[in-house]
Formats: sequence, structure tokens, C-alpha cells
Amino acid sequence: MAKALSAAEVARIKKPGKHSVGDGAYLQVAAGGTRSWLFRYERDGKGHWMGLGPCALLTLAEARAKARDARRQLLDGADPLATKREKRARARLEAATAITFKQAAERMMASHEAAWKNPKHRAQWKATLSTYAYEVFGDLPVASVDTGLVLKALEPIWTTKPETASRVRGRIESVLDWAKARGYREGENPATWRGHLDKLLPNRRKVRRVEHHAALLYSDLPAFMAELRERDSISARALEFAILTAARTGEVIGAKWSEIVGDVWSVPAGRMKAGTEHRVPLAPRAVEILEKLPREREFVFMGGRAGRPLSNMAMLELLRGMRPGLTVHGFRSAFRDWAAERTAYPNHVVEMALAHKVANAVEAAYRRGDLFEKRKALMSAWETYCTTLPAVGDNVVPIREGVP
Repeated sequence: MAKALSAAEVARIKKPGKHSVGDGAYLQVAAGGTRSWLFRYERDGKGHWMGLGPCALLTLAEARAKARDARRQLLDGADPLATKREKRARARLEAATAITFKQAAERMMASHEAAWKNPKHRAQWKATLSTYAYEVFGDLPVASVDTGLVLKALEPIWTTKPETASRVRGRIESVLDWAKARGYREGENPATWRGHLDKLLPNRRKVRRVEHHAALLYSDLPAFMAELRERDSISARALEFAILTAARTGEVIGAKWSEIVGDVWSVPAGRMKAGTEHRVPLAPRAVEILEKLPREREFVFMGGRAGRPLSNMAMLELLRGMRPGLTVHGFRSAFRDWAAERTAYPNHVVEMALAHKVANAVEAAYRRGDLFEKRKALMSAWETYCTTLPAVGDNVVPIREGVP
């Protein structure tokens, strides 16, 4: 075996060629002065050279260690050069086949489109995954989604929205099953309920159903809105916009500039709970909020991460600092109470403003329009109420102040 050289001796070698440094490792000096490490071995009567790496990245000791590892492979009957090539090919294949959870979900939904006769079904899938799963791990490789990430998406809504949470869990499970069948991931499905998540989460049927979202009394709303307007943050503007439009959190944080034309915001079916497009009339203050926001990005309410909208927790975190216990959804209840007690607008106009699905099939068949003009007047009255502080000492509360 050739004498093992010291690091100082190796540093003095300048002559181009291959120089043995011990343990089967060689220093290769190129004509231009580039230096790298090699491993030489014989297999089946033939000599082979295998690169170990550049001298700039590997020390002499590290090169010898890699050479020893290669010699151990030879003792085990393996060809170290073939093993290295297989490992490199496998890494290239893994990189080529790696897709994110969001990409896997979109491909899975596309592959099932023919079986989903009702377009609403696909819209609901997309809306729930976008709201609850994509925000947590949508951009991560589908192969890396584990139990911890699934729980991170489900736990915030497991007790407050048990029905929705159950659907989200099932849809995540389906996407991961599809990804495994396609070869994009391996192992057990971390979203499986029986024998897995049922040990970590309470049974949905035993979870206390939340009948109402905590809501501010509508009589306290003008004062709250005045306080909210004093806060200079994107989450404050998003919450104010949500209250003035009586929209859901997911609809607001997902709003794009392409959806807004003048004083009309058209929310696409894919982001609506009912699975149908919803036109929202924007009153002057809502338009003013939009006019003060930058339009060069895709989303109206941008979050802290580049290219991403505001987090679905941002408005709730703001509320916790202002009125602990309240929820963003609760302001829709305040709007509903105000409309019932302080205006003469018919119930079906209010329900349409809230984008509630018409439960009665006969009524839905006859009501084909969206009552936009009536809703426009209703939302204007709502904005006026929200932005007008009552006079000091004014204890008179009018029974009806709206016009149908």
C-alpha cells in the first residue's frame, strides 16, 4: 500500500497527474491547476477511477474516509462506482417526480372530474382544501406531508367546525391516497381516521356542536368600527372590508384584483361555500379601502409571505387583541340581526346578501336573479349604520330604518 501523505505534503504537490495519498485515495492535479480527489480500485480484472470530490470542498481526511467507505463496499461485493451512479439516478428521478400537495390535489381533482357530474362538488373540494390545507402545507412536497402537518390543519377547526373539519380530513386522505398510488409518496396515510387520527382527535359526533359564532351586538358595532379604523394594518383593513361586505374570511383573504370591477366584487364559484358565483355590491367606504391598497400584486389583501394572501388567522388574531372571544364570522350574525331588527328588507334579500343557499327547492327554482340592486341598497344602509356613531345621549332606537 502506498505511503499515506500528510496534509502539508499533499499541499506541496503541484505537478499535474494522479498522486497516491493513501487508503486508495489519489490527488488529481489538472493541467490548469484544478485539484480533486479520486479513488482507484480494481474489479473483475479492470481498473476503475471514481471521483470523490474537489479539494476545495473535501479535506484530505474526508477524502480518505470516502475512499475507505468505497473499499468497504468492495468487500461486500458491491461496485462503488455503480452504486454512486444508481444513487445519482435515483436522486434525479425523485426530483423529477416530486410534486407539492397542492399540485397533487389539483391533478387528483382533474382525474376525477368526469365522475363528478355536479361542478359544485369540485368547487367545494377546491374551496375547502384551499382554505384549510394549502395554507399549512400546500407548497410542501406531497411526500413530506405527515401526521403533524395534518393535525396543524385540522385542530383549529376540529371542535368549532366539526362538519367542515371532517370533510377536510377526508379530502386530504383522498389526495394522499392518490399520490401514493401514483408513486409520489410512500408509507401509511397520515390522514387516515380509523386506527390513527381517532387516537389523536375527539370523535366528531361527540364534539360539542357550536351553534353560534361569538358575535358583537350590532348596537356596539359603530363604536367598534371607529376603533378598527384607527388601526393601521392590512389585517385591520381586511376585517373592516369583511364586516362591510358581510363576507366570509376565506372569501376576503382570497380576493383578487381581477375579481373587482368598479364597485362590484365578483367572487368566483370555486371560493364560495354554495359553489356559485356571488356578486357583492361595494359601498363607498369599502371602495375607499380598496383604493388605498397597492394593485401591483395578485391578491387584494397580501400577507407577510411573498406572493401569498393574508393568513386565515390574521383577522382573528387582530380580534383577540381588540375583543377577546369574538370571531370574524360573528359579524355576519351581527349583520343578520341588524337587518332583521332595524330594516324592512325581506328575509330572502338578506339571505342572498349573506350568500346563503336557498333551502327551498321550489323557491330556488323561481328566484333566478341575484337581487343585486336590492342588495346594493341594503349594503349601503349597512355601511351607513356601521360608520355612523350615535349622538351622545341618544337612547332612541328606531324600529325600522331600511326600505325593501
